[in-house]
Amino acid sequence: MRKEQHRGILPFPLKQYGKTTLGAPLLYAPCKQKCALLAIAGIHGEEAETTFLLSRILRYFAEPLQSVAFILCANPDGMALGTRGNSNGVDLNRNFPTANWSCKITLSKATLESRRITELSPGKTPASEAETKSLIKLICKLQPAEILSIHSPLACVEAPVRTPLTHFLTEISQTPYKKNIGYPTPGSLGTWCGENSIHCITWELPRLAPEILVQKFAGKVASAMLHSAT
Repeated sequence: MRKEQHRGILPFPLKQYGKTTLGAPLLYAPCKQKCALLAIAGIHGEEAETTFLLSRILRYFAEPLQSVAFILCANPDGMALGTRGNSNGVDLNRNFPTANWSCKITLSKATLESRRITELSPGKTPASEAETKSLIKLICKLQPAEILSIHSPLACVEAPVRTPLTHFLTEISQTPYKKNIGYPTPGSLGTWCGENSIHCITWELPRLAPEILVQKFAGKVASAMLHSAT
């Protein structure tokens, strides 16, 4: 583990895997060998706490892990603008080329208590967005056995089947395991992964301040990743 006083910056250079619609670099932290796990945060720009947490996890390490790669923010334009979708107003998590992709407008909530009234596009066509295309290309290059997609704030761990990682995440976050999220998600990363024989876990963080999320989870997740990769 990297010493705490050295965690002010990322421990090693990131690599570029594409560009956003507005031209920002899409970056990832590669692993040294065959990728067993790809952890992804920030596919929804309104979920900045996911990037904050994954960045703190990454800064525990002094060098790239053997078999775990990281994408700190899959939607930098949305993160910069504070919007759920990208700069085109597309929900990237409805833009993947899946059998159930739909051209219908998708609705989201402004808060957990709100009604679903915020309209977002799933894209003109499947994988119409630069961010989606680049992510698919990277996943095909890395060929991870498992993907961890970090979202918030529904407080659950969703995956088609239980694995040691799903058990670990439900245990440390004290949130329930769900086989599916409970509502349709056409064109989602999880659906695309399932159609391409990649096990995808969606970790919906509990509704907590970013600093509390780090305090509760960063060290435990970093330790688990370090030990699983050695």
